[in-house]
Amino acid sequence: MQTEKSIPYYAPDGTSLGFRSPEAAKRLIGGGYVKPSYGRKGHLKAIWLRKEDGGNPIETHAHGGTRYSFLENLDAGRCWKLRRLDRRDEDGVPVCTRGVFLQVVTDCLVS
Repeated sequence: MQTEKSIPYYAPDGTSLGFRSPEAAKRLIGGGYVKPSYGRKGHLKAIWLRKEDGGNPIETHAHGGTRYSFLENLDAGRCWKLRRLDRRDEDGVPVCTRGVFLQVVTDCLVS
């Protein structure tokens, strides 16, 4: 059960491992077993168990995926260009979603 002064303890993937007393949290930080998270006023907010390789458990950047829009440089300046979504399915067969998209638009205009 969480008391007012207990510190949350998290696994590297963000799952909760319970709470620790401030004294226990400071011992874990001092031993290098966990990574501390401090609030804007310098108070200890949480502790994070380090990854197995010793790396930082807190990701500094979101994982990148497929970019569907990107900046394109034109003679008149820069503008956003959208990547076409007509790609291939899991079996490698070309898939065109234009017909499905137009059907949804038509259904929305009729309703």
